[in-house]
Order: sequence, then C-alpha cells, then structure tokens
Amino acid sequence: MTDKLNRFWPLIASAAFAILLAANAAQSAATLRETRPVAQSGTQTAEQVFADAPDGVDPMVTGPVSASFKQRQDTANCDSAVWPNIPMVCYPD
Repeated sequence: MTDKLNRFWPLIASAAFAILLAANAAQSAATLRETRPVAQSGTQTAEQVFADAPDGVDPMVTGPVSASFKQRQDTANCDSAVWPNIPMVCYPD
C-alpha cells in the first residue's frame, strides 16, 4: 500500500500546485478588472485642468526640459494637437 501511495505522490502534488496557480491567476485577473476603471475616471483633460483659460493653453515649453520629456511630446504628437484635444502628456509635470 505504501508503494502505491509513493507512486502517486508527484501526481497529487502537481494537481495541488495547478489548483493554487489557477486560483492565483483568477485573483490577479479580478484585481486588474477592478482597478482599470478607477484609473480611467481619474484622468483629467487639458480643458478640465486649465478651465480658467477659455482660449486654451499652448503646450509649448520655453524653458529647459529633459530629453525624455521631449521624446514623450514627440510620441504624443503634441506639435499637431489642437485645443481642447491636447493630451496631458504634452504639459510638463
């Protein structure tokens, strides 16, 4: 009897590991679904941030900026953006 149990021990351990892995994946997927809408609703547009500027705010920065900021602006096509559809990425932090 002990020999038969020892033979099935790796199978039992593998099944238990698979169940734990599936439960962890399900919890991770549920967490991602819960947090995604919160991040989207917290996003503000340039029109909301600069509500006191009815004619808009130009995202042109006149001072020194980092190379990564310039790259972010190039990626977001900030030079061709038109008010009020200017991404907040175009403005410095």
